[in-house]
Amino acid sequence: MVLLLLRSPIVKHLHTSWLPCVSRNYSTKTTFKQGEQVTVAGKAYQADHMTNVTPHLLSHVGKDLHLQKYHPLNHTCQRIVQYMYKRYVSLRGNPLFSVHNQIHPVVTTHQNFDSLLIPKDHVSRKKSDNYYVNERHLLRAHTSAHQSELIGMGFDNFLVIGDVYRRDEIDASHYPVFHQVEGVRLCTASQIFGSHQNMDNFQIFDSGERTTEKQGVHTAEALHLLESDLKGCLLGLATSLFGQDIEARWVDAYFPFTHPSWELEVKLNDVWVELLGCGLIEQEILFNRGVEDKIGWAFGLGLERWAMKLFGIPDIRLFWSTDSGFLSQFHFDDPTKPVKYKTVSKYMQCSNDISFWLPADGQYNSTDFFDLVRTVGGDTVEQVHLIDAFTHQKKKLTSHCYRIVYRHMEKVLTQEEVNILHRRIEEEAAANLNVTIR
Repeated sequence: MVLLLLRSPIVKHLHTSWLPCVSRNYSTKTTFKQGEQVTVAGKAYQADHMTNVTPHLLSHVGKDLHLQKYHPLNHTCQRIVQYMYKRYVSLRGNPLFSVHNQIHPVVTTHQNFDSLLIPKDHVSRKKSDNYYVNERHLLRAHTSAHQSELIGMGFDNFLVIGDVYRRDEIDASHYPVFHQVEGVRLCTASQIFGSHQNMDNFQIFDSGERTTEKQGVHTAEALHLLESDLKGCLLGLATSLFGQDIEARWVDAYFPFTHPSWELEVKLNDVWVELLGCGLIEQEILFNRGVEDKIGWAFGLGLERWAMKLFGIPDIRLFWSTDSGFLSQFHFDDPTKPVKYKTVSKYMQCSNDISFWLPADGQYNSTDFFDLVRTVGGDTVEQVHLIDAFTHQKKKLTSHCYRIVYRHMEKVLTQEEVNILHRRIEEEAAANLNVTIR
């Protein structure tokens, strides 16, 4: 259950390169037409009115950065997996947790939302927040989408690791594709309390009232022990990666699929940083999958966030680089090796502003513009910020002005190169978003 949904771990080649500013042959196709075939990782779907995936976005599918040997995301994955292997073992000394890291990224709306008890009217379902393949399918917004299915298959202890997709702003810490780790552990009464002669005195289920502190179906004793196991596990994971002397705190949180819920924050460089979300799985999710004798916990974390903090990587775009200056810094076998990233690109930024009138019919969403900029400019675009918005009282039209910051990671961009790329963005915006360039 990757709990970052509401806030807002190893074989294939990487993204082909950092983008040159103009010469790269990037498709400027920004949408699929209704009825057109959309192929994602070898599976075909038919586009409809909900389709908003783009060819550029789909070019990221199958890169599997978390499986790439010597990649910083892979190093981070290995450390997380090895920690969980060592912490939870069977009586024979074998790891209890299974790892699922190659599951197809297209899921149904039921998997992504309904199976997790996310309400029909919840904001996280919006087209503006997700990449829909069609009305019934989308690129998973979180690895939690596989939780219910794996529980139904009989898995009690598992990690799901993979790429997830969300429509978001453009800056150094956001990218439409990133990677998550989901952890789930289910326990019976004897696993929670231990074996006793009279297990009738040790119950995990109750018929009490639901409160802000517990689900009505759980006993207070079971909740206390399960919470202790969960928090001990995750605090141990954080200290194993970031050091025993880190300052940490638990913050109460809300997620539709866990209760109670918490976020773990640690102080890094004198700033409190959220590392993960977690909680006790809503019992309804387990009952819906036929699990009637266990309760459990789940956690979710973003791999990029952990890797950025662990290695000091300042820009999320770097994870997609095949530049040897970047990758060579992580070419080692021991994932615990203490390494801090050394800056490769020191090239100057170039910035251009784009202003346009929004469509009079109100059919405009900024995430559509961000996707278009990504499609045309690729990773040469470092940031996009809305810097001005106003409504013309006589024309009854609203204007937006965005500042687009360009920076190549391997060479100096000339203003002329940036201008050519910028004009392409203007042309595509006018043609595909029904805006009027000012």
